[in-house]
Amino acid sequence: GSAGQSFGAFCPNGMKLELEGDANDYIGKGLCGTKVIVYPPKKSHPDFVADQNIIIGNVAFYGATSGEAYIAGVAGERFCVRNSGVAAVVEGVGDHACEYMTGGRAVILGPTGRNFAAGMSGGTAYIFDETGDFSRHCNQDMVDLLPLDDEEDLAEVRDMIERHVRFTESALGQRIIDRWNEMAPKFVKVFPRDHRRMLVSL
Repeated sequence: GSAGQSFGAFCPNGMKLELEGDANDYIGKGLCGTKVIVYPPKKSHPDFVADQNIIIGNVAFYGATSGEAYIAGVAGERFCVRNSGVAAVVEGVGDHACEYMTGGRAVILGPTGRNFAAGMSGGTAYIFDETGDFSRHCNQDMVDLLPLDDEEDLAEVRDMIERHVRFTESALGQRIIDRWNEMAPKFVKVFPRDHRRMLVSL
């Protein structure tokens, strides 16, 4: 069914919340260890395409410190704002996603809206840039856009997508995995510049 505001807010380690339906704003706010899984109703109309429809609201996983999230559908605005530790997979986001992010991982398998990564100082985002226009939507004041060519990054992204498919039965995720060698070069790594500079200096 439909979850209201702040579904799973502040939930601790050891819990798993699985929602067959949709959720309103602030899902996973302050998440600190829980695994959150959201996917459309299995009896949805055959023409319903999850990655073309919003399934969770705005400001998802705001201030989350740890945990996992697998969202088979699109999120509203300000996805993962101030995220400092959650690992999340979603199939598209609205404006201002990953704003002020300080940690964690976000894999975005679709469009991002404008002003992505504004004030992002930590963590990493991986964008499936199938149309090749992501750079126009990203705020690059504090981040660099890099190819996904590091073996550890490739393994991490593939593992997160495989988990996404396992938990949500995502058709989009399965398509990417089935054609991985063709799809992997279409990913863009969004990496905070100062964090990258620090790692290089070590």
